[in-house]
Amino acid sequence: MRLGVLDVGSNTVHLLVVDAHRGAAPLPAYSHKADLRLAEHLAKDGKIASSGADGLLSFVKEASVLAEDKGCESVLAFATSALREAPNGLAVLDRVRQETDVDLQVLTGEDEARLTFLAVRRWFGWSSGRLAVFDIGGGSLEIAAGSDEEPTVAVSVPLGAGRLTREALTSDPPDKDEVRALRKRIRMEMAAVAGRVLRAGKPQRSVATSKTFRSLARICGAAPSDEGPYVPRGLDRDDLAQWMPKLTKMSTAERAELPGVSAGRASQLLAGALVADAVMDLFDLPSLEVCPWALREGVILSRLDQLQPR
Repeated sequence: MRLGVLDVGSNTVHLLVVDAHRGAAPLPAYSHKADLRLAEHLAKDGKIASSGADGLLSFVKEASVLAEDKGCESVLAFATSALREAPNGLAVLDRVRQETDVDLQVLTGEDEARLTFLAVRRWFGWSSGRLAVFDIGGGSLEIAAGSDEEPTVAVSVPLGAGRLTREALTSDPPDKDEVRALRKRIRMEMAAVAGRVLRAGKPQRSVATSKTFRSLARICGAAPSDEGPYVPRGLDRDDLAQWMPKLTKMSTAERAELPGVSAGRASQLLAGALVADAVMDLFDLPSLEVCPWALREGVILSRLDQLQPR
């Protein structure tokens, strides 16, 4: 069957069309996305401004037409932290539903962690044993760990690369005192949940997903994306440690020149690197493997699991 997945994130809105059936890997057939940066369209009271709501509505309308054109039987539409946390998030969702007939389901942070974990488990398989999975989004960091397809622990922490950049890094290049304060904040908030994850047991495989981790792995020497998803990629703690002093001194424009770093994500790279560095330090991980599957694939796989076999 052909499915569409409409992912409304804090940074990007993305329509992914896949050919999928139970027992097989979803095969991407078409992709369309835009850097809407919904979390940056916020008023002082935290509400999504009309510019953000209008941009979201426009993309959903466009995505609905494209999904129909590509022959999708259905579209799985979901939203994450930007709409979840906005005081007027429900009103924006109602407007989208009324004007497009698309029902965006808002995932909890724990849902995001759980579904991402499912995708990683299916990608690497049962031989991986106990998994720990880390996903840096625009608004939050998701962490999940366990030995089954359902994680033993799934948590969400407000340590997204976009959020931290907006809230804590005001100059470009960043002020060293702001960087120091942000590093302290990240480690304190992560340490508050680390015990829950560590009690699930030492992972036999530690995995990272998300654009932020992929970009960091690329600048540390991982294979470029055009070599395909089956090339093993990873991020070493020592390699990232060597890059940290350089990243703290770079401007956004300079970071955008790095391999694997898009102009739209360059401003968030330092905050994301600080989170990644804290992950590997606090959880005592010398390296992280990078998985090409993440939340979108988890949503697809979960939907397929609910279908009756033919």
